[in-house]
Amino acid sequence: MIQFDTPAVVPADPDANTTDLLVERVAATPDSVLFALPTADGGWSPVTTREFYDQVIALAKGLVAAGIEPGDKVGLMCKTRYEWTLIDFAAWFAGAVLVPIYETSSPAQVKWNLGDSGAIAVIVETPDHFTRFDEVHPELPAIRNVWQIDLGDLDKLVAAGSGVSDEEIERRRNLAVGSDIATLIYTSGSTGKPKGCVLTHSNFVETSRNAAIALKEVVLDPNGASTLLFITTAHIFARFIAVLSVHAGVRVGHQPDTKQLLPSLGSFKPSFLLAVPRVFEKVYNVSEQKAEAGGKGKIFRSAAETAVAYSTAKEAGHVPFGLTLKFRVFDRLVYSKLRTAMGGNVKYAVSGSAPLGPRLGHFYHALGITILEGYGLTETTAPATVNLATKSKIGTVGPALPGVSVRIADDGEIEVKGVNVFEAYWKNPEATAETFDGDWLKTGDIGSFDSDGFLTITGRKKEIIVTAGGKNVAPAALEDPIRANPLVGQVVAVGDKKPFISALVTLDPEMLPVWLNNNDEDAGMSLEEATTNAAVLAEVQRAIDAANENVSRAESIRKFTILPTELTEASGHLTPKMSIKRNVILEDFAGEIEAMYSGAPATEGHSIVH
Repeated sequence: MIQFDTPAVVPADPDANTTDLLVERVAATPDSVLFALPTADGGWSPVTTREFYDQVIALAKGLVAAGIEPGDKVGLMCKTRYEWTLIDFAAWFAGAVLVPIYETSSPAQVKWNLGDSGAIAVIVETPDHFTRFDEVHPELPAIRNVWQIDLGDLDKLVAAGSGVSDEEIERRRNLAVGSDIATLIYTSGSTGKPKGCVLTHSNFVETSRNAAIALKEVVLDPNGASTLLFITTAHIFARFIAVLSVHAGVRVGHQPDTKQLLPSLGSFKPSFLLAVPRVFEKVYNVSEQKAEAGGKGKIFRSAAETAVAYSTAKEAGHVPFGLTLKFRVFDRLVYSKLRTAMGGNVKYAVSGSAPLGPRLGHFYHALGITILEGYGLTETTAPATVNLATKSKIGTVGPALPGVSVRIADDGEIEVKGVNVFEAYWKNPEATAETFDGDWLKTGDIGSFDSDGFLTITGRKKEIIVTAGGKNVAPAALEDPIRANPLVGQVVAVGDKKPFISALVTLDPEMLPVWLNNNDEDAGMSLEEATTNAAVLAEVQRAIDAANENVSRAESIRKFTILPTELTEASGHLTPKMSIKRNVILEDFAGEIEAMYSGAPATEGHSIVH
């Protein structure tokens, strides 16, 4: 068993709770800009720390006036926006416990989260959210209050709370200690009913305080750190960064519509970003296809190859003079334009939820954007390990955060212990017992350390494919490089107890017409028509061949089929953080999978089934 420990850099305070993070920030920088709200003309309106604090107190008073008692659970169904964090802190100041619900959740999921948690009130954002809640409201008799943000109900709450005293809010905010529950987050889960993760105030406080020091170059930038949040705050990844930003004084903006992301980046000009690998892949792929459409595809690809080679050489400690000259030329022609498109100020990007891959890591690093890939779970309050500005290795998820210990069990499973590890699964002692080995959280992921304590994730323990020949295959190692192709939407490697590995592939509906047009094909063809198009099949085969070069023949994908559909969260095949629900996909497409094994035998490399 291999273990690495990183001692905490901030002494633990068992009496502290999340409200202290905001109170301390107000005392330190009351007039600094903590948030920025989008304006109709495409600009941003500042909200100072003091203004945010006053709004939090006012909304907390409204919750108190509405009958919310300390310890009460309040559901929240809302996309990423300023009000999310406002409600989060207001609930804490009122002594309540927030239960996030993904804005894409079905009525059945809404019912489960609210019913299982025992929520007595819910805040929804839109009429659509209300409709989904209202469908199951009769089965949730404990829900006494329903507020809708788009109807101005937050303002009504504030008005109703005007008679609640400051002393009452101060009393309530001091009730919780570190070991008390701060939030109840339901894991999206790929199997069974979602489990409620009990995260404590100490989980947020101690993890934020230690992470701020570890990531000080990112969040404590003396020139003013800022970030634009666009991934869902209902997920712990963005939620933790939102809380960390309040603690560290980071200016935060929000843009939940990814189609408006580039214009917002251009006007907001963040210094760091938070994203999942799919976002970095999209930025790269869109840039490549735009260059292709403008007749500059060859230049872009050459620039990309140069960027990767330059970053790789720089990491090794020696960059040849010729490569430096080539890099400078492309920096002026290509890289500078990409930096401008991302706002011009981005120095760091924190990536999580799935492996990024060395190619993209080196590409963005050459642009002057250091991608700090990290690893964590809802059960670890988001981060367990992360690459640091001063201690980073591309292709890894970095060393353990301060206050965290990570070890690799004898079977390769990653286990975590520390300030970030959750308390328990809500009302589920059996699941809690199964996931802990003493104080150690069994993550279900497998990985390895290098000699410096940098962790590399190699797959999910339960997802390892064992072929009929007894070969163990980690599907992510095959899937991730294929998914990076602009034409590919999703890819799922299959082959458990089968003679060889195959794959289900879907096409990216946004990139498909662009790619078809750039390759002199009919850009108007349907998704179904594209699955049998010779050029499309050849491109997918090229992506699979490239992925196969990284593995042994026994691990390589020998057949694939392109599905004439998308795998989405709405279809039930992806989680809200865009991870594939492997077991659901295997069940729903069992016929297509069987067809790949019942037909002609696999050839040495180019077998296509449709």
